[in-house]
Amino acid sequence: MTRIDDTFARLKAEGKKAFVAYVMAGDPDYETSLEVIKGLPGAGVDIIELGLPFTDPMADGPTIQLAGQRALEAGQTLEKTLQMARELRKTDDKTPIVMMGYYNPIYSRGVGRFLTDAREAGIDGLIVVDLPPEEDKELCIPAQEAGLNFIRLATPTTDDARLPKVLQNTSGFVYYVSITGITGAAEAQAGDVGPEVERIKAQTDLPVIVGFGIKTPEASEAIAGVADGAVVGSAIVGEIAAGKPVAEILAFVKSLADGAHRA
Repeated sequence: MTRIDDTFARLKAEGKKAFVAYVMAGDPDYETSLEVIKGLPGAGVDIIELGLPFTDPMADGPTIQLAGQRALEAGQTLEKTLQMARELRKTDDKTPIVMMGYYNPIYSRGVGRFLTDAREAGIDGLIVVDLPPEEDKELCIPAQEAGLNFIRLATPTTDDARLPKVLQNTSGFVYYVSITGITGAAEAQAGDVGPEVERIKAQTDLPVIVGFGIKTPEASEAIAGVADGAVVGSAIVGEIAAGKPVAEILAFVKSLADGAHRA
């Protein structure tokens, strides 16, 4: 049982849906980013998705691309991202941390070394958007053997023939991408998402969390109402990009979390 498994078991017992928040590590700088991350659990965040900045983030829209650029320009690295997890773990041993990004920085560090360091830092799961199931031997299976969940994305174009392959070595939860395209583009619609979530749940016992296109507390509540939880990234990153005080950013996060928890 990982922290992710424990969190979903607790939420289920409480009759609540999960709220997952994405932030880009190191955006706009290390100190501000760490302050935001440390404040997320108190704002009602059940799982933290910690973005690993990368120079060529092909799945991300302008908001998260720019966040990655700001972080890299401020000197953020994979090592500093792991250090952020270590800092959070000094005061919080319960909130799961999922590192989300691309394979290149992990490959450059070396898979074995990365997994050892990630586990030691308190990382609970990985989302690596550019590693398909056909490449599971690269990272997915070693990660699971090291005790980390490997979380896979399913999309509106993942048909019934492809879905079993996507689910094959997935653990922790399934991340359903509610819209076709890049992050932060269109708005997610619960009426479209609900049947897709049911289709996935017919083939797995894992929780299904929905992200992309959720920007308001009302949308967070609506999407969580048809899934096991909601993920918000671009809307939070946008608040950080606007240079708002950390307290204001966390108040916005709390409004989104409250929406999901009302579902």
